[in-house]
Amino acid sequence: MGKRAVSVIGLGPMGQAMAEAYLAAGYEVTVWNRTAARAEPLAARGAIVAGTVAEALSAGGPVLLSLIDTDAMYPTLGDADLSGRVLVNLSSDSPEKVRAAARWAAGRGASYLVGAMNIPPSGMGKPESSAFYSGPRELYEALRADLEVLTTPDFRGEEPGLAALYYQLNMVVFWSSMTGWLQAVALAEANGLTAADFLPYATYTADSMRGFMDFYAPRVDAGDHGGEVDRLTMCLASVEHILHTLEDSGNDTSVLAAHAELFRRGVAAGHGADSSTSLVRLLRAPAAA
Repeated sequence: MGKRAVSVIGLGPMGQAMAEAYLAAGYEVTVWNRTAARAEPLAARGAIVAGTVAEALSAGGPVLLSLIDTDAMYPTLGDADLSGRVLVNLSSDSPEKVRAAARWAAGRGASYLVGAMNIPPSGMGKPESSAFYSGPRELYEALRADLEVLTTPDFRGEEPGLAALYYQLNMVVFWSSMTGWLQAVALAEANGLTAADFLPYATYTADSMRGFMDFYAPRVDAGDHGGEVDRLTMCLASVEHILHTLEDSGNDTSVLAAHAELFRRGVAAGHGADSSTSLVRLLRAPAAA
């Protein structure tokens, strides 16, 4: 019985990590990248470097796309014959763009699965890492053993945009948290402290967020924004205290000013005596011009 085969198109840090994981697992790996020099380290480890996209598509096994975004798929694949090909697009993008790409691929005769990695390249090939997938369940099940080489896969459903949606939900939490931490570090530095000085307290607060989410999630789902635990007016006062501290320390206030403006809008909308979770109602709609 021959080796299992896979092709990887796109050799940025994520694509390279994918190809390396498959090589380590004993796969026959074919790679292609617009800048061919990026394939050289993989070729030294035994990867087959395709001269064209068409060669990578026809090498056998599923074809993994690791591109800057979904839009990059169209010029990359161009007019290549996709009939009967199995494509797994692991490029990050919005759910709507992912859905359009799935329709395009189906129209070209390809079987198409969407993936979204919840890890940096260093997490590739580790079972504790995870990735979201969506698309035809039968296709997912057929590819599951191949996908498990990269991470523990988490199938979210057959609607193709679901993997991208779950990923972007995570990114909202991640980038908001990272920006908050960076703001805190900037404030610490302005007052003679270092990131290391603040680290144990930052991680304590980050870890405590799970308790808040566990408590509030069922209340939010039930539409319960009662203010018996916290009140938006009190939360606004807290945010304004942070703004004053930033101003006194000579720090940029743009991020927290946006938070304060949201909280003020909530109070103006009549939610001052409600929980801060009532802001979900404002965040569901576009901001006023």
